Amino acid sequence: MTKKALITGITGQDGSYLAEFLLSKGYEVYGMVRRTSTVRYERIQEIQHRLRLVQGDMGDLSSLITAISAVEPDEVYNLAAQSFVPTSWNQPVFTGDITGLGVTRLLDAVRTVNPAIRFYQASSSEMFGKVREVPQRETTPFYPRSPYGVAKVYGHWITINYRESYDIFACSGILFNHESPRRGMEFVTRKVTYHAAKIKLGLEDEIRIGNLDSKRDWGYAGDYVEAMWLMLQQDEPEDYVIATGRTHSVERLLEVAFGHAGLNWRDHAVQDPRFMRPAEVDLLVGDPSKAHAKLGWEPAVSFEELIGMMVESDLKKLRDNPDLVV
Repeated sequence: MTKKALITGITGQDGSYLAEFLLSKGYEVYGMVRRTSTVRYERIQEIQHRLRLVQGDMGDLSSLITAISAVEPDEVYNLAAQSFVPTSWNQPVFTGDITGLGVTRLLDAVRTVNPAIRFYQASSSEMFGKVREVPQRETTPFYPRSPYGVAKVYGHWITINYRESYDIFACSGILFNHESPRRGMEFVTRKVTYHAAKIKLGLEDEIRIGNLDSKRDWGYAGDYVEAMWLMLQQDEPEDYVIATGRTHSVERLLEVAFGHAGLNWRDHAVQDPRFMRPAEVDLLVGDPSKAHAKLGWEPAVSFEELIGMMVESDLKKLRDNPDLVV
């Protein structure tokens, strides 16, 4: 029997990579999309003819029940969220409703329609925030430092609560930062690679950036979606940290990206206080040893390879269309 998977947030970076991965595994893949006046399918346009899209809204329980009832999936992957950390300070209530309570609605829809459905929740390293230990592992206490991080903590714990209360096969993947050429322009990695490409092509002179000392554990999104799938193939549901175990500063990110373009970042980067967070997180670096041991998962793409891949992609896009607005 062909397995069926329903992905929320399928038009996002992770959703598009996960959809491709599941299709390669022979799945029938459904994506849940919210009805809006402007729907962007750029990330899935190459595979859209192989997908089946259904309407649903993380803010509306009845629509989630309807979508799950119509699809009858074997697996549900919840990747939907208001996921940009700075926006969560401007829209804290919306972030809490979709990123936090939305998980409860989706879990309750699964429980109502078919508790045998396997459920994946996209948790985040931002839950660790003001870190209690370095590196962070599955047992590290959470101390979120943004409304987004707080909402993700709620989503994480409600997933555990439904697992323990209703015997649902529900897992959370605590994913550290994962990037790709499909990353949105609002994220610092894509902002840096895009500006490096624009400056290389003479389309811009500078990049305005925030905290250069901020460090993150950055990996490749294409590697991380395999870990999501592996979690739902296990005999027992558990939560896993997915990370590279290595950390890099924003300064190093600039150095690698601009270096790949043959530029010196110091000639073009300007620190701008507008891009400083109200509450910065500390050193985020994950311990993926549990995922290595139990899932057999290892990241395949290095940080340097990832950033080079992103710069090359942005150079190509800008050469093809110098007026590109991403």
